[in-house]
Amino acid sequence: MKKLLALLLAAVMVFALTACGRQAAPAPAAETPSAEPAAAEPTAAEDITLDVVICQYGPGTQEWFLGKGMNGTSFVDKFETENPGVKLHLEVIPRDDIHQVVETRIANNNAPDILNIDTFSEFVSDGLLMPVKDYCPEDLYNDFFPAFIAESVIDGTVWALPDLVSARALFCNVDLLKGAGVEVPTTWAELEDACQAILDYYDGDVYPWGIDMTTEEDPFCFACCAWGNGGGFTDDDGSWALNRAENVEAVEFTIGLVDKGFTNPNPATETIFDLQDMFADGKLAMLLTTHRLPAYISEKGGSINMTAAGIPANEGKLGSSVGDMERIMVFRGGSAPDQAARSEAIGKFLKFFYDPKNYVGRVGTEGFLPAVNSAVEALAVSDPSFGVWSDILGSCRFYPADKAEWPAVRQGITAVEQLALIGGDIRAGLDALQAEVTG
Repeated sequence: MKKLLALLLAAVMVFALTACGRQAAPAPAAETPSAEPAAAEPTAAEDITLDVVICQYGPGTQEWFLGKGMNGTSFVDKFETENPGVKLHLEVIPRDDIHQVVETRIANNNAPDILNIDTFSEFVSDGLLMPVKDYCPEDLYNDFFPAFIAESVIDGTVWALPDLVSARALFCNVDLLKGAGVEVPTTWAELEDACQAILDYYDGDVYPWGIDMTTEEDPFCFACCAWGNGGGFTDDDGSWALNRAENVEAVEFTIGLVDKGFTNPNPATETIFDLQDMFADGKLAMLLTTHRLPAYISEKGGSINMTAAGIPANEGKLGSSVGDMERIMVFRGGSAPDQAARSEAIGKFLKFFYDPKNYVGRVGTEGFLPAVNSAVEALAVSDPSFGVWSDILGSCRFYPADKAEWPAVRQGITAVEQLALIGGDIRAGLDALQAEVTG
């Protein structure tokens, strides 16, 4: 009996050990109930991805956006780090190619979310763009120079934001003016007095004032004087008003500067580049040209003590600069299912893009001026003389280049000016041009 109990006990122990060994082996997954999954971390698929197309204006564009041009990092990397939940698919397209690339993408129903380019009106007419008010934060919108915002308005709606801008200013050789004992002129009368003093002091070795009446700069000379006399290309209703009395007087004033010997001798053949070279050589005291003049002179190895100022106007009138710009616009739709979240993400992109800490570098890389006042103020901290650009940019006006008659107008104005240089009738020339463009 004891032997039987011992055998039974041994058998039970063997069975138990065998069972324990089987429990140690992993059971097939299909045989065990799956555990409740842990909460997943947000994936890239849940992020909002903005498709951004940027125009390449120079060799630094690619490096700034996609390389290490932002103090060792790229725009994309820095943005995504500071804006979790928003990703950028950003392409930089050469300027010569971007219009064709964008047209092809639109034809294939693949428009980008955000586009950086110059023109916008054709996209508005095709119903492709979102109004700026739908995505631009109000505090950022109020930071733009109003004159530039106004150039992207159609039917009372703003459709694009200025990005890189340019403007003209009066550049003066500080040492030449100081030698002649004159201040930077702000009115036409002060300008004539300064020119006479410079002409007398330097005995003709220095041209006081530079004028380009070639096709290179048409019709800048006309624009800055006409606007500075209360005139311009069009009236308040946007209709052509080329032969108004203020314009005739403006051209007469300009030709008078030439006739009095205050300018370079051959305005009909000496281009703005010739004048910039004269300025760089210390042969020209004052010149109306773009903000790029200091860089132009530096690249040529020159060094001129110069200052920028607003463009002189007739007594009691306001001087105006001539502006130009590139734009940023947003297309309707996009891949994001939540359009409110998409607009919020675009707003974050714009706030980051135009933040002076970032945008100042972008502007410097491209050789343009800022479109927001806060960036001008930031630049003026390190260079107080830069502060003048706030007033200059605020005074900008624009050519009516969207009008079909514009090519004929710009050529016609140059012809009127060049004929006036040899005694042609200014009023008759502008009357004829007005009749031509208004039919």
